[in-house]
Amino acid sequence: MKKGDLARGAALLACVVGISLLHYLTPLRLAMLHDIFQRLYYIPIILSAYWFGFRGGIGCAILVTVCYAPHILFQWGGHLAMEMEKYLEVLLYNVVGGITGFLSEQERSRREQLQETAKGLEESYRQLQSQSELIISIEEQLRRAERLSALGELSAILAHEIRNPLASIRGTAEILMEEGTSAASRGEFLGILVKESDRLNRVVEDFLRMARPEPTSKKECDLNEELANMVTLLTAEARAGKITLQLIPTALPQFVGDSEKLRQAFMNIILNAIQASPAGGRVTVKTLLNPERGCIEIRFTDTGPGVAPEAVGEIFEPFFTTKGSGTGLGLPITKKIIESHGGSVEVESEPGSGATFKVMLPIAELPAH
Repeated sequence: MKKGDLARGAALLACVVGISLLHYLTPLRLAMLHDIFQRLYYIPIILSAYWFGFRGGIGCAILVTVCYAPHILFQWGGHLAMEMEKYLEVLLYNVVGGITGFLSEQERSRREQLQETAKGLEESYRQLQSQSELIISIEEQLRRAERLSALGELSAILAHEIRNPLASIRGTAEILMEEGTSAASRGEFLGILVKESDRLNRVVEDFLRMARPEPTSKKECDLNEELANMVTLLTAEARAGKITLQLIPTALPQFVGDSEKLRQAFMNIILNAIQASPAGGRVTVKTLLNPERGCIEIRFTDTGPGVAPEAVGEIFEPFFTTKGSGTGLGLPITKKIIESHGGSVEVESEPGSGATFKVMLPIAELPAH
């Protein structure tokens, strides 16, 4: 038995003995004091039931009975009504001790169950925490592996893209080194060198623009005005391909963004649309508000052959292109710019019916002046 239980048992025994002594030493004429002492027995009985359960409650009640019964029998024996009342009180001691002890055991059992449940939950929490840390570590490793894989893939594609113009430059240089090359031929080959050098420089610049995060300086800008500038700038190129280029603006709120980067993104999409449309075709740029998605929507629609279903999911991948002279970085750069503004780019197309690129830009709060 624990030291604490021994101390409690000793305290209860002393309490019962002390109350019993008060009964035996107090004259019977002081009946009111005896009634008080008689009620005091409930204190050790209830405490014993609370501390030691059913057995403790019944045991203390029996101890009280043993200590109190001689007092009833020998000192109150001549008063039958008083004696019966006190025997009923003794019976009540045992009932109270038993019921209180039973309820105490039930409460202790529930408390132990809750403690076991709490321990189980704590252990489960530790296991979940350990598993979550493991999952986070694995996810980080997967992301790192994915980045390395993407970097390797981009490097391989970039090497392939660089190899072609380098081969042309080398071949042209070897021809120029040969004796007997006429001045006219030299001029033509030098033109090829310049063209291929420009192509090589464009591939590297586009790749760096795609791979390297660029700081953006965001401020209020009018999207309709920016689009109008792009349409004006590209009208000559559209006219050269006999393409009609049209802007259909809708009143829009001021947008907070990097106007220079946005112009670059819009130019890439419009140029693709012009190049995809046949002679006599039409490229339409339309702005509108999309209340359902809470954003500004810009639609770039062309009348070209459209995007093949198998290519829809790949056109925003770096170096993917359906044009022989393209680098395949224009749309990925565009997507990166739009996403840096919190927006998204979608494409809708049916083969033979043209394509529509949708740029979604969130309606942001204007900065405080």
